[in-house]
Amino acid sequence: MLKITDSYATLPAQDIQRARKFYEQKLGLTPAMMTPDGGAIYRTGADTAFSVFPSQGKASGDHTQITLRVADVTATVGELKKSGVKFEEYDFPGFKTVDGIAGEGDDKGAWFKDPEGNLLALIQFTAAQEAAVRSGQAATTNGH
Repeated sequence: MLKITDSYATLPAQDIQRARKFYEQKLGLTPAMMTPDGGAIYRTGADTAFSVFPSQGKASGDHTQITLRVADVTATVGELKKSGVKFEEYDFPGFKTVDGIAGEGDDKGAWFKDPEGNLLALIQFTAAQEAAVRSGQAATTNGH
């Protein structure tokens, strides 16, 4: 059995300087660590992080590659739009965004791409979801 101590997402960047500029200037993140290849690791919580690394591969952007949990999706979307971040709009049966935001009340999400084409999500948990995560009783899915 694996003895995992931590995990984090890795996002490819064909232009690492452009990607780092986006994460640091548009999203306001500070690298917790630089990697020898010019990539960066960004902390997103006490025990969470993600890395951006130079890659010849191109992100598909067809699915969410990292989800960032925030306290208030609406306020965060507003702040990021002021920084020039463009949010995706979706209109599928049973799933529609309005001004870049899907959901109602405390159950909201929004999606945007970094300049490399990686699709990132913002999510706001309901009080019940937050309690389930904190207690370790949240159901796991292999979806979006």
